[in-house]
Amino acid sequence: MRQTVRRLDGWTGSVGGLVTALLTVYPSTRLAAQVRDTTRTPVVTTGATVVASDTAHRIGPMGAFWRSLLLPGWGQAKTGRPVTGALFVTWEGVAAMMTLKAQQETHYLKQSGSDNLGAKRQEVQDWLVLWIFNHLFSGAEAYVSAHLQDFPRELKVRVIPNGVGISVPVP
Repeated sequence: MRQTVRRLDGWTGSVGGLVTALLTVYPSTRLAAQVRDTTRTPVVTTGATVVASDTAHRIGPMGAFWRSLLLPGWGQAKTGRPVTGALFVTWEGVAAMMTLKAQQETHYLKQSGSDNLGAKRQEVQDWLVLWIFNHLFSGAEAYVSAHLQDFPRELKVRVIPNGVGISVPVP
């Protein structure tokens, strides 16, 4: 196999070299989003904790509520609580599958003419209520956790001999 190497001579080679030199030497223009924003609000300090104003709430409480109401665990995941979100998703799956299982058993008992049909219908309703409750409770928990996401994690509440003590470590 023969390899052919083309050499840039004359005018083509010098223009290519000039373009390469200009692109590496001349600074590129910045886009509007890359320009430093000097109009930002200053960093807000609250006691010992420093919280930047643009990161105080990554997601609003109502946004977290609606996400978790739609799909339990979604609001918890957006507020930085993935384990809690996974627990809500797991319980959602359990409640959904048990509702469908009990519904299938209800159809079977209805076709067979069993006397236990009323109890099985009650079981379907119970699982359906737990399924709906999971959505509501997940939404409420996401709403509260979105409000508390900028709360200091080092806060400790302890029982002391004459009441309750609260401690926050100060660096």
